[in-house]
Amino acid sequence: MVALFTLSSSSSTFLFPTPRTKLSTTLTHFSTLPKTPIHVKKPVLAVTSLSSPLQCDPSLPPAVQTFWQWLRDEGVVSAKSPAAKPALVPEGMGLVAHRNIASEIGNVCSGLKPWVSVALFLLREKYRDDSKWRLYLDILPESTNSTVFWSEEELDELQGTQLLSTTMGVKEYVQSEFLKVEEEIILPNKQLFPSPITLDDFFWAFGILRSRAFSRLRGQNLVLIPLADLINHSSSITTEEHAWEIKGAAGLFSWDYLFSIRSPVALKAGEQVFIQYDINKSNAEFALDYGFIDSSNANRDAFTLTLEISESDPFYGDKLDIAESNGLGATAYFDIFLDRSLPPSLIPYLRLVALGGTDAFLLESIFRNTIWGHLELPVSPANEELICRVVREACKSALSAYPTTIEEDEKLKESKLDPRVEIAVGIRHGEKKVLQHIDGIFKDRESELRQLEYYQERRLKDLGLCGELEDIIFWEPK
Repeated sequence: MVALFTLSSSSSTFLFPTPRTKLSTTLTHFSTLPKTPIHVKKPVLAVTSLSSPLQCDPSLPPAVQTFWQWLRDEGVVSAKSPAAKPALVPEGMGLVAHRNIASEIGNVCSGLKPWVSVALFLLREKYRDDSKWRLYLDILPESTNSTVFWSEEELDELQGTQLLSTTMGVKEYVQSEFLKVEEEIILPNKQLFPSPITLDDFFWAFGILRSRAFSRLRGQNLVLIPLADLINHSSSITTEEHAWEIKGAAGLFSWDYLFSIRSPVALKAGEQVFIQYDINKSNAEFALDYGFIDSSNANRDAFTLTLEISESDPFYGDKLDIAESNGLGATAYFDIFLDRSLPPSLIPYLRLVALGGTDAFLLESIFRNTIWGHLELPVSPANEELICRVVREACKSALSAYPTTIEEDEKLKESKLDPRVEIAVGIRHGEKKVLQHIDGIFKDRESELRQLEYYQERRLKDLGLCGELEDIIFWEPK
């Protein structure tokens, strides 16, 4: 690892939900991206200076004045750093504030979702000529190719995709948050927001927070750090070990956590520095968060399969109890990636959802501690056939919702496209490949139904009631 630069990192954690949407089928619902947390760097708020921060009160004892000068000479204090200085107080010697220490905007944002608070802070600073963040704000983009910024015509290219429903859900969520904060915070506090803040402004702040963040720092998922957020992604980087927090000197007498970026590979002067944004994110998440897709990595093509235990199921209570005992719920989401194995709990959950008829005895309490193990193996021909048939029908239904075929998308990918159209074509092509991948798995499963060993055969073997050729052995009473 090669350290590139180190920055002080004081951060706070901010979480907001990403709504899910579903396309219903008999057994399955297809959903979108998982909830994504956003974490950003805690803002440094403006203060008003009352006096020169480096001047020491001449009435103080000479030793204190000498001590203060020494702190200045050693760089412990500077014109920008001290909020308090030594002074004579009733107790003798103490520290007094030499400038106003208050958070103007913080006082009105305390009850808001944290990401909304920081969005308002960014917008307020953006329209202040005297903002301490001016030089940083001036280099931020006005928009990205994130799908939240696409026009209706551009979004039409995403017809049939999960990304379209996700994008629309996110846009509705951001708009509802804006209307709420406009009524409760912005309009009643015009002295803090002299420049009008529009919905487009709010989306800008949302996009900045969504796209320019680092993760896995001291247990926090994302933090916003100026300068470090200029670094770009490359699929050639196969590790996420690039962001570190180390302890470093924060003054003459103290140590604090410092943020360090380290290149995962050796670099020559003049070569661009890259990192891996997130190995586990799908291309749909990349398009929503960053405004591009990793087209060179087919493993980012994904489709989210959502399964539900219907409330009308006569065994709903038992099935829900079993699901919850195994870390799932009435609704379960499974991200399926191209050329990867199916999630381990997908097939058992499918069998649980489809369980019924003569197989329902497995739901009895006597099996409660062992049923998940039974569900990890085929239960019965009827149960296995049902899950294969329903999943395949769901895949075919989803594929029919796209306005183009996979062959047409492949032909388009060979031509020069507008960047946003290129993203759309890549997303729908990738989703179709994953759907074909899922259909192929369950098609192969259907062809093997006669060769599978089911619960009853396994049970007879365990009891020694099945011969070597799997013929059932009957004993007649003597």
